[in-house]
Amino acid sequence: MGNNYLNTEFVDRAIKFAVDAHANTERRGKGFPYVIHVMEAMEIVASITNDPELLAAAALHDTVEDTDITVEQVRAEFGDRVARLVDSETTEMIAGMTETESWRMRRLSSIARLRNASRDAKIVAIGDKLSNMRAIAQDYRHIGDELWKRFHAPKGKEDYAWYYQQLGEALADLSDTDAHIEYCELYHKVFD
Repeated sequence: MGNNYLNTEFVDRAIKFAVDAHANTERRGKGFPYVIHVMEAMEIVASITNDPELLAAAALHDTVEDTDITVEQVRAEFGDRVARLVDSETTEMIAGMTETESWRMRRLSSIARLRNASRDAKIVAIGDKLSNMRAIAQDYRHIGDELWKRFHAPKGKEDYAWYYQQLGEALADLSDTDAHIEYCELYHKVFD
């Protein structure tokens, strides 16, 4: 087998858990399985660290927000650190408000949380946010401003320009990484 053996059991379990949690769901407007976004986020995190818990958190980052999985289930399966990292990526709906009505309040909350987050949480976040930014840039090249109709931001592109700028600033601690550099380049291509 040689010296190249890498124990991937923990990360493999997280990938399987994410695949099962996101089964039969589509990435919004993309026509492919949602889990592809999760794997891309994990690949981006892997460009910064080989820490298995950060890789697992990247694979699991949307399970609590977008499926019936709870933070407690993530904690039971993967431990407290992974659960905290997944929880830091989870934005909850605001009771009594639609997605559109609560859009800005939820974004302000997640930006504030991210500004004060640990470097580990920011690494998981850049995986998610860069994957999203890549999808936005690609779709924007193909369909232009029609893209913003897929989402729930009240002011469309204007709101997303504000949000993604704020995210880039909140993640500035990672400005020495290729992921953050690519994020900023794509931001400027889409929103400038």
